[in-house]
Amino acid sequence: MSALDRIQQRLAYLYDDADAQAVWSKLEPRLSAAEISPPGKLWNEQDAFLITYGDSVKAEGVKPLTSLTRFVGDHLGDAISLVHILPFFPFTSDDGFSISDYDVVRPDLGDWTDVAVLAETHDLMFDLVLNHCSASHEWFQQFLRDEEPGKGFFHAMDPSLDLSATVRPRTHPLLTPFETAGGTKHVWTTFSADQVDLNFSNPDVLLAFLEILLAYAEHGARMIRLDAIAFLWKEVGTTSLHLKQTHEVVKLMRDVLDILAPQVVLLTETNVPHKENISYFGDGDEARMVYQFPLPPLLLISLRSGDASPLINWASELEPPPEGCTFFNFTASHDGVGVRPLEGLVPQEQVNALAAELKEEGGKVNERSHPDGSTTPYELNVTYFSAMRKTGESKEVQRKRFLLSQSVPMCLQGIPAFYIHSFTATENDLEGLARTGQNRTINRKQWDQAELEALLSEADSDQAVILQALTERLNLRKTMPEFHPDFPQLILHVNPRVFAVQRDHVLALHNFSEEEVTLELVAGDPIWADEGVLFQGETVTLPPLSMSWSRL
Repeated sequence: MSALDRIQQRLAYLYDDADAQAVWSKLEPRLSAAEISPPGKLWNEQDAFLITYGDSVKAEGVKPLTSLTRFVGDHLGDAISLVHILPFFPFTSDDGFSISDYDVVRPDLGDWTDVAVLAETHDLMFDLVLNHCSASHEWFQQFLRDEEPGKGFFHAMDPSLDLSATVRPRTHPLLTPFETAGGTKHVWTTFSADQVDLNFSNPDVLLAFLEILLAYAEHGARMIRLDAIAFLWKEVGTTSLHLKQTHEVVKLMRDVLDILAPQVVLLTETNVPHKENISYFGDGDEARMVYQFPLPPLLLISLRSGDASPLINWASELEPPPEGCTFFNFTASHDGVGVRPLEGLVPQEQVNALAAELKEEGGKVNERSHPDGSTTPYELNVTYFSAMRKTGESKEVQRKRFLLSQSVPMCLQGIPAFYIHSFTATENDLEGLARTGQNRTINRKQWDQAELEALLSEADSDQAVILQALTERLNLRKTMPEFHPDFPQLILHVNPRVFAVQRDHVLALHNFSEEEVTLELVAGDPIWADEGVLFQGETVTLPPLSMSWSRL
């Protein structure tokens, strides 16, 4: 079946005959005129992501996007190949994820020209925030005035309906009352009262976002992240999570891109248990890339306990992605560490204990509501660097444990991704937290460029040590074809304290414990080893919290 036929079939599933035909009549001329070509190379072992806000590095009198571009060029260079700029559009809340205008760059950051400058040296990923928009967006203002087209773009619900089956990522009420030209209306707001959910059962909403999707591709997006995609389609009486219609929308977007922008890769952001998460690969016909959401919390639990078993057991059961698809392997993000992906992998008591420990150490925890009214941790609000130091431990232990955590995604099948605050060894931003009162601010520090440069110039600062170590390892990784994202991986059960992964002829060993471990195996030729790692014939001795790469 051709891509054009698939698009028509998906429209017929989503909408009634008249609406499906109306959408098709608007899409067909553009799609039929395109010369379909294969995407070519999508990724290789030289790829690695930087995740950052447009204003994570600021300097007085300089546009933040320019400061970011300078930081990337001066300190990361070729160590990373792709930059994920978190939403850089006008917004009203949630640090960019409540968008009031999808078409322009925030004037305080720069403009599309500044985005294009960064795109000259690195591929870019943009966010498509499509589950919701800001209550200040013109579409919602039209809804409030009962005007087209916005009047039909949102979910006005009868508050007496039983919506208890809806899966909630937050603890606030699902519906928010708004005063409109037609009286009080209760609108579906999954994430906050300022983030009003869009109604994709209206085909005009789909058309609007297809235009935005293609505009981002024209502005240079090499990859597009579908934010909060799992919640897209709503249906009363269901969980309104991962509905079949949601998957069809993602597949339709993939089909459209395969025709009009085949080099653009879709990444789905679905912070849910692993089986649900990888469902967005479809049969290789949906997202080309999905997050490895269990990886950050499993790494955190395993490293803080010194027992790699939770990570080993999960990674051993991973099935390879479909052909033409891969994993987005990350440890830290702007949202902290999500723990819902641990469901079925780690006892809830262990998750609760970890959350309690991090709170005692200065971190924060966001919770979610269940139908019975109970709450459980949803995400741990902490920088990954701070999370690697338990009460009473030394800086040396923190640095070693952190570098170990960042080395693991370099070795796994997929593409590694690093939050800017991992490269800069950022501690919990308690000042920012006090200023905003929002838990997530703790992990969203805005560096003053002069302050950051001064720290990077100090040879023994956390920032200098961590940045140098990570970029050195990433640059070495680029030279090793065994780390191509398409190469399979084999998880070896050599010792519960050691996470061992083999990629073709390369063996990567990571000692998660604070004890020396000696392994009896074919050690091979060392490629990279932390200080003190000893290769002797058929044994390798790993000092506490150390790692090595060797070629067998």
